Amino acid sequence: MTPPSRSHALEGGSRSVCLWLFVVAGFVFTMVVVGGATRLTGAGLSITEWKPVTGAIPPLDEAAWAAAFDKYRASSQYHLINQGISLANFKVLYWWEWAHRLLGRWVGVVFAAPFIAFLALRRLPRPLIGRCFLLLGLGGLQGLVGWWMVESGLEGRASVAPERLLAHLGLALLLLAALVWTALDAGFGVAPPDRSRRQDAWGWATLGFAGFVFFQCLLGALVAGNAAGLIDNDWPLMGGRVFPADYWQSDFWTTLAHGRPSVQFNHRLIAYGLIAYGLGLAVVGVRRRSQLPAVAPLAMLCAGLLLAQAGLGVATLLLGDPLVLALGHQANAALLLVSATALAWQSHRKPGIPIPYE
Repeated sequence: MTPPSRSHALEGGSRSVCLWLFVVAGFVFTMVVVGGATRLTGAGLSITEWKPVTGAIPPLDEAAWAAAFDKYRASSQYHLINQGISLANFKVLYWWEWAHRLLGRWVGVVFAAPFIAFLALRRLPRPLIGRCFLLLGLGGLQGLVGWWMVESGLEGRASVAPERLLAHLGLALLLLAALVWTALDAGFGVAPPDRSRRQDAWGWATLGFAGFVFFQCLLGALVAGNAAGLIDNDWPLMGGRVFPADYWQSDFWTTLAHGRPSVQFNHRLIAYGLIAYGLGLAVVGVRRRSQLPAVAPLAMLCAGLLLAQAGLGVATLLLGDPLVLALGHQANAALLLVSATALAWQSHRKPGIPIPYE
């Protein structure tokens, strides 16, 4: 991003607030990756209780481990998938989920403690105060949604409900994008509304691209929640067909959210449109580099991440969803969303305005 010139003033620049918000965004990104690992290893249901404070302390002796193991052995996942699992193997699952929850607690601390300090010292730019309260609320809601998701897999299922996984991942990615946008506003100043560019097609196109990426991530959550990547492991066809024979399930909701062939097909179809969209933006961005010099590199970055994401997706599918590739696919999706958010933010800036830093 190119810093604006010193002809007019933006409101609310703060390098320290910018750094703080990017650090929190880094924690949220790590949460997304570790959360993917807990899902792929089947570890997400290994802790069957939600204790926001005391749950930060793991079992410290053999009696505590035995108690945690007994609670897990009462779950449906144990009876349907992991019956007979050893205590040693249970500990591996437990540590993955414990690390994920611990990261969630650290996200709260890393956000809340500096937030309170910035407010007390009056170092938080006024235009960002309300937004930061909203970010704090989203973070708290994410914890509640996470437990709501886990709860769906403790009785009668061997995994969490796909639509609840979608809500949990979607909220995490929404929080990540909002943190990045707010951090950029803190670093470069909050721009006043630019009425002259309100109807700018490029600005709307980049905002639409970020929304498109987010929507595709939600479809990916449905694929993950239904383990739909384990079927029809050919490409570009599905089971040797352009359109899967068993696409339609018993009803619309089942087809949309629970049909393994349908959710995989929808994810593939949207991916093709997203690639065309992203590559088109990159071409236009390069052509507009003289007008908006910061746009072209971001548009090219998005295009590169988009092509890498497609390659990771195809490789993950063809190889039967191996852990490393599946994690890479999820991590790259989060990076793509961050880059798309930065592109949309940059495209809505009014150039030529300086920043009053703290």
